[in-house]
Amino acid sequence: MKITAIGADISNNDVSCSDSLIKNIEKDIHKLKELGAHSGALTNITGDDVVISAFVEDNLLETVNKGIVDILTNNAEDIGDIAGIGESPETAGEGISYAEASIRQDRYPDAVIIAFDTYGGEPFVGDVANSCLEAATGMNGLTDISNKIGENYNKKIPGVGYVSYDTDDPVVVATVEDMESVGIIASAMIGAACGNKNTYLVERGSPSYVIPGSVIFSATAFMNGNVIDLAIPFQERTRILK
Repeated sequence: MKITAIGADISNNDVSCSDSLIKNIEKDIHKLKELGAHSGALTNITGDDVVISAFVEDNLLETVNKGIVDILTNNAEDIGDIAGIGESPETAGEGISYAEASIRQDRYPDAVIIAFDTYGGEPFVGDVANSCLEAATGMNGLTDISNKIGENYNKKIPGVGYVSYDTDDPVVVATVEDMESVGIIASAMIGAACGNKNTYLVERGSPSYVIPGSVIFSATAFMNGNVIDLAIPFQERTRILK
């Protein structure tokens, strides 16, 4: 089994996602289970970017990926990143973001998903995303992580097509062995991202109200089909007690 996560900017503005866009996507998520996914959800909403994630058996990965892109396409306010998908590396442009990671068959499907949004495609966002993956690598309780940003470009997305190296607003995922490892691994990934310049953790659904030149990110736990916004508990946990 795998987790697959696909992110896209399909909003009609550059800073946020409308309530109607979110509701329309959520009402179509059931279609992923009809395609054979174990579960699916609109896991991350970050500025003007959304991420749809699903737990899926390996042999249905291409089918479910196509289903995710169909949901994004059918509900898009602006075709945006969808237009960058190409049938070959030569025709690919700036497109959707993609991450996948494996899950052990004898485990509940639990994962941490970190999604980024940039206002102007700030080039350091790939380094920020990769720092999250590096922080999680080798930790106890980690099953698998997605590929680093910048690897395998032009990137082939199974069942969908290709996107180019120009693709920004990355998404990264980590799968975990047990429930208690979620907080440990997520905190390492969040902390690594926050340590980078001009990078800010936001709550799921927050607009991109930051000074241009900055990067925002949301962090969610996708646990057996349930979505938990990790920004609020992380903020509470890191308060300095007096």
